[in-house]
Amino acid sequence: MLIVVRHGQTEANARGVLLGRSDPPLDDIGRDQAAAVASALAPLAPTARVISSPLTRTRETAAMIAGEGPVEIDDRWIELDYGRLEGVPVLDVPAATWQAWRRDPDFSPGGGETLHGLGERVSAACEELFADAVGHDIVVVTHVSPVKAAVAWALGVGDEVTWHMYVAPGSITRIAPRQFGPVLSAFNVTPWSVTDVGR
Repeated sequence: MLIVVRHGQTEANARGVLLGRSDPPLDDIGRDQAAAVASALAPLAPTARVISSPLTRTRETAAMIAGEGPVEIDDRWIELDYGRLEGVPVLDVPAATWQAWRRDPDFSPGGGETLHGLGERVSAACEELFADAVGHDIVVVTHVSPVKAAVAWALGVGDEVTWHMYVAPGSITRIAPRQFGPVLSAFNVTPWSVTDVGR
């Protein structure tokens, strides 16, 4: 099974800004979310292979999941590069920019990375892991955009579908390897609730 996890919340996520390659740690709620994910995946932890984006928020989440085990770093799972839009509040992005971005997967926001480019690198990573996921559990800890790209890969659809998904912090998505290809078996499962995190 290929299990794709979005990291827990950061302070920047809570403020609603575009968070790409900046490298803040988890906040208190994010640590609670990561702990809940680790607890949910605990039965797999002794034998699962754990892979992480190189950024701090994913490495912290992955370390909780892996426990005493190793965490591999794979740069292909890093978040989208937002270019000049990095750190800009979502509500401050001009409407024309959103329209261009949603219309064209090859649009580069603020000189950053395109959704098509992100989709290519995530698809390559998924293809590489697919054979191993037949007989082993592989947990990848990544970011919102790569999670969406992995789902698009599993469904065999274009990158534009990412605009029609919501991926919560500290959520779990499962992609099952089957004889004729990947199958999305669970999406955006949050093993926590607002009543038991951030207290």
